[in-house]
Amino acid sequence: MANRLAAASSPYLRQHGDNPIDWWPWGPQPLEQARVRQLPLLISIGYSACHWCHVMAAESFSDPGIAAFVNEHFVAIKVDREENPDVDQVFMAATQALNGQGGWPMTVFCTPDAQPFFAGTYFPPTARDGLPSFGQVCQAMAQAWQERRDEVLETGARIATALSTPTPEAGQATHDDEDEAPDAGILLGQLVGGVDHENGGFGTGPKFPQAPVLDALLVTGDPHQVEVVQGTVDHILRGGIHDLVGGGFHRYAVDAAWQVPHFEKMLYDNALMLGTLTRTWRRTELDNTDLRDHIEMAARGIVRWLDEQMRIDTEAGCGFAASLDADSLDEHGEHDEGGYYLWTPGQMDELFDRRDSLFAQACFHLTPKGTMPDHRSTLRLHGDPDMPRLARILDTIRDARNGRPAPHRDDKIVAAWNGLLVDSLVQASMVFGEPDWLSCARGIVDLLWTLHGFSGEQAARTSLDGHAGTAPAMLDDWAGFALGCARLAGATGDQELLERARHAVETACRQFGAEDGTFFDAPAGGPLYTRAAERTDEGTPSATSIMVTALELVALLSGERQWSQRARAASRSLWPGLRMSPLASGWGLADLAVEQAAQAGMGRAQVVVVDESAETHGLLARAAWRLAPEGSAIVVGRPGTPGFGGLFAEREAIGGRPTVYVCRNQTCFEPITDYTALRDPLWRRVVQATLSGHSVRGRRIADLVAARAKAAATLNPNRPASGELPSA
Repeated sequence: MANRLAAASSPYLRQHGDNPIDWWPWGPQPLEQARVRQLPLLISIGYSACHWCHVMAAESFSDPGIAAFVNEHFVAIKVDREENPDVDQVFMAATQALNGQGGWPMTVFCTPDAQPFFAGTYFPPTARDGLPSFGQVCQAMAQAWQERRDEVLETGARIATALSTPTPEAGQATHDDEDEAPDAGILLGQLVGGVDHENGGFGTGPKFPQAPVLDALLVTGDPHQVEVVQGTVDHILRGGIHDLVGGGFHRYAVDAAWQVPHFEKMLYDNALMLGTLTRTWRRTELDNTDLRDHIEMAARGIVRWLDEQMRIDTEAGCGFAASLDADSLDEHGEHDEGGYYLWTPGQMDELFDRRDSLFAQACFHLTPKGTMPDHRSTLRLHGDPDMPRLARILDTIRDARNGRPAPHRDDKIVAAWNGLLVDSLVQASMVFGEPDWLSCARGIVDLLWTLHGFSGEQAARTSLDGHAGTAPAMLDDWAGFALGCARLAGATGDQELLERARHAVETACRQFGAEDGTFFDAPAGGPLYTRAAERTDEGTPSATSIMVTALELVALLSGERQWSQRARAASRSLWPGLRMSPLASGWGLADLAVEQAAQAGMGRAQVVVVDESAETHGLLARAAWRLAPEGSAIVVGRPGTPGFGGLFAEREAIGGRPTVYVCRNQTCFEPITDYTALRDPLWRRVVQATLSGHSVRGRRIADLVAARAKAAATLNPNRPASGELPSA
């Protein structure tokens, strides 16, 4: 039996290369095999950091008896959902439609034409808890195919038809029937009304950080909305979901109080959380020092974790690995879910003298009972301990933890997630004053441009060991790359980076765009019965919402309004989901709030920092990044910097001093050379002759923003002491 997964570009697939099941990677070949052999497909979908994926592999996929049956009666396909998100998306919709829920590992049985007729998630090796065994399921599906094939084919065709995406070219795109956009102010109010006031966040367990939704609540600066975010962030930072020792965040918490996480650590979660923490810090007043310190510590912890544990350097540049597993090996060599991160009071006694041990146990809620069934505990921050002492304690625990077997790392570099990381790294670099983070962001962009092939018309979604993968880039890859490039172009004043962003949005519009302005997530011509087009967030912001954000930023930096018009057309496809739930699309809601504020003369602005030295982290540049409303485009450069839609034309550094030019809605304010005077033009409302024609919704959002601006002006009216820059 050939090991077809040995050379796969996915470490997850390689992990299954030694299974006795004759796995195929996703592609046209196994579908052709199924047609020739007239066998159904068994499609198993998972990812490297998935705990139950590993469990099912050990229990069932490694069983010789099960493997022999599968090899005789099915063509088996193993899919990495992170490498082929379109495949995952299509079959997840089928799994949810058939079962009311879905998850991973995902187990789907299909006709040779890849039409699903049965789907589930994890199946045990023997029947238990109302679940049939995996072997029983396989036997039942094989029997159905042999004895009731016509019925199975009819079922698959019916399911495929029901789940097929309406054809946008036929005028059936997922646009809302109503012409008017939903009211962002009402949707934001619904979010505030649904918050868990005791623990922060939304819902009960399992509870996800929902970083894109928190971003939406920060747009207007409404005090109640900002308080919701600050409270949620504070609970998350103190919870077991936050890796206080090594930095970064686990994927989600299984309980409402954030105590016990699901222990895998994903790049996309941490890329998004870095951006959310940066925005929250900008919105937190200077006198709230404890929260600001905790937020900054967590943001720096993410970057430290990325640099120490996730960075992959290649000749083309640097990239960051996809994930860390939930499992690690214990002292007996057995898989131990979360064991790398868990502690007991006795272990603190071994690491510290009595006084420091008691301090650590009090700081981290360590009790003999613990938070886990075996009495071990996650570390959760209690109170506001002395920060230097806490840092020393954490350093000692980190050194001890480094002696434990580390969780497995999935080394594939996913373009979309690295693009989102660039976007967050740039903003964090400018806000927290870390030029090295810009250099790291540039390394990511260069790797994607060359190794992944974003310089051309066809790009790879992933790479591994310095080689591009075979899976094509999806819409979120092109959009994430464009967004990261554009953000970095603004911070550095590098016109070539803006050209890369323009190339990416142009290519994405050609390859993924529909005639009515909406977007598909996958390229045309795939073997699936429908073309993926997800409008709601699934772990990351939807590809469409990332694309909308990238298009607006490119439009502001380039002065090319057609990109903004394209963004407006695409954003309409997010409205139905937002009407059903404001949790459906965090970045879609953020864009809606920014756009409705802009319609009434508030919010996003073009901010040009003219500096003869072109210093990226000069005082005025950093102040602009800290103060600018969400949705703004900020660019720094020397007088006469070419490109950027002429933003630097005839703009000088007044008196040789760095000077900021702020424009909003084709209206420019007086140049600023003193950062303490910068807040006023950034938040000043532009009253135009057409304002009376704007919608009530836009005015309502603008009123929220204006109220925030008025309140902010009273927070710190004098020049901050010791050179401290103001917050937004």
